[in-house]
Amino acid sequence: MTSTPTSRFPASGPPDPRGPVARDGLGLKPGAAPLRVGFVLIPGFPMLTYACSVEPFRAANDLAGAELYRWVHISPDGLPVRASNGVSIVAEQGTDQPGQVDALFVCAGGNPAGFEDAVTLAWLRAEAARGIRIGGVSGGPYILARAGLLAGYRCTAHWEYIPAMAERFPSLTLTRSLYEVDRDRSTASGGTAALDMMVALIAAAHGRALALAVADWFLHTRPRAGDEPQRMSLRERYDTGHPSLLAVLDQMERAIEDPLPRDALAESAGLSVRQLERLFRSHLGCTIGAHYLGLRLDHARRLLQQTALSVLEVAMASGFVSAAHFSRAYAARFGRPPRLDRGGPGRAVKRA
Repeated sequence: MTSTPTSRFPASGPPDPRGPVARDGLGLKPGAAPLRVGFVLIPGFPMLTYACSVEPFRAANDLAGAELYRWVHISPDGLPVRASNGVSIVAEQGTDQPGQVDALFVCAGGNPAGFEDAVTLAWLRAEAARGIRIGGVSGGPYILARAGLLAGYRCTAHWEYIPAMAERFPSLTLTRSLYEVDRDRSTASGGTAALDMMVALIAAAHGRALALAVADWFLHTRPRAGDEPQRMSLRERYDTGHPSLLAVLDQMERAIEDPLPRDALAESAGLSVRQLERLFRSHLGCTIGAHYLGLRLDHARRLLQQTALSVLEVAMASGFVSAAHFSRAYAARFGRPPRLDRGGPGRAVKRA
């Protein structure tokens, strides 16, 4: 299936019931030139994140009754680019031509650490040198960091990519926020967080009234602030309200590289080890050790796939004292040795 978006979508949904009087109440300035936005789509980009990035601009045009935004799709080679769900978007240009836009957003998913197209990275640097807004969504911030465009800026990315980004770019001011807007850099963690960020950018450019109208159009009843957390609370993720268990789960997630022993976890919760084991079995259906091991191995898999760390370095960063022990545990969980899950820099096809 191939979608061929144009720079101006027809209106979707029911007609705007507010009419011209309410539109006048948006306080828009007539006659301003539309903001030209470029979307750099990296093969395997997440369709939901892309839609949450572009659709707010389309809705702003529809609701304002004016072309406030126009957009262009860019792929590294100028050819149609396939999303993670198999749908292809036709690109209007490649990165061998100037962008001629006022803002750029890189949309990437999968394993952005494997993207090392030198032409595209140099093109991004050249576009940034023009002083335009540069942004990334989901795995896009990883590519911006790879291009050297996030140094000195607050930034975020999808929580799955943050451990690898922190390992590869230790000097970054990397947060776990939904989105970050820092001067001319804008990064969103992905999914519906892109909608929240675009709503915030529309508010900055055209006022809160239009931004709230865009959110309302998409049934987004509460636009979220950038510093809100990306993930569900532990209470929601584990479907338990037991305070001692939640406190221990929090400690586990914070201590991956240096795992805490069972007795230390139990003591911190004011419980015996036997009592804590009963809590894990009754609420999570597994032992303390099995749950902790799963957290560490999941962390290790992300590092293997998204960094150039050696297997031994990944083992140590995940709390294992030997590569042999790590390899056995990894193979038992994922059915393959860790060396077969190597990803990260150097595994992608490069274009000089």
